[in-house]
Amino acid sequence: MLFGTEVTDRLEPQHILRLSAGVVAAVRVRDFFTRHQCQEVMRALEGCEMGSYDERFVQPRVAKLGPAAYDYYGNNGLTAEYWDYGDRSAKARATLLHGEDPLDLAADRLREGWHDDVRRATSGGRPMFAGMIREINQGARMHFDEVVREFPGLLDEIPVCQLAFNCFLSMPEGGGESVVFRRRWRPSDEGHRDGYGYDSALAEDQPVAEVRAELGDGVLFDPRNYHLVRPNAGSGRRVTLSFFIGITTRGPLHIWS
Repeated sequence: MLFGTEVTDRLEPQHILRLSAGVVAAVRVRDFFTRHQCQEVMRALEGCEMGSYDERFVQPRVAKLGPAAYDYYGNNGLTAEYWDYGDRSAKARATLLHGEDPLDLAADRLREGWHDDVRRATSGGRPMFAGMIREINQGARMHFDEVVREFPGLLDEIPVCQLAFNCFLSMPEGGGESVVFRRRWRPSDEGHRDGYGYDSALAEDQPVAEVRAELGDGVLFDPRNYHLVRPNAGSGRRVTLSFFIGITTRGPLHIWS
């Protein structure tokens, strides 16, 4: 397998390690959440007020519950608004799964798969927000995420590898695929930047993997590779529980959004 997707019913350490080593493009874990759990979160989510990424930079609009460090990074680290919004969002999310927090369920599944602890990453000694709920229906431009490059000094413990995790709480009839390219950012790419995204022609000749998730699936990939989301086709919504995973030189996984 040169750059494909591994599909499994049970997450194991080898899946995370193969992703970290760049041997595979993505790992899709079937039924990470049950259909009933997804439906319960979606039902409860109707009573939550959703915000969005900064619409001056992120278009089409992406509705979300919870802050991204991307939107709240100031000259001296994360702003006060980040911590306040994170606390409020975590309280709102904490009751979405029969009065419990779906992030706790996801973290427990990751602990089982990694055979070690899962902890929130810290910044300035404070636990960061993790577990954003996002609705991406009109697609997302090709971009990359690399915390140590984009926000140096943000995390107290620097990860040697960064992964992205999405659990699919709702999926449309068609479309909504995650597309991962075997191509990383280069300084010369800045001439092809458009807002938060980049011209997809930069990666058109590179190996690529498309992941079409089913309801309840968990998908992990390395977001340091350029990636995008295809627009929905047909009825339905594309809603995920999402966060980043940092693999450090010590055992536990660190998560943030």
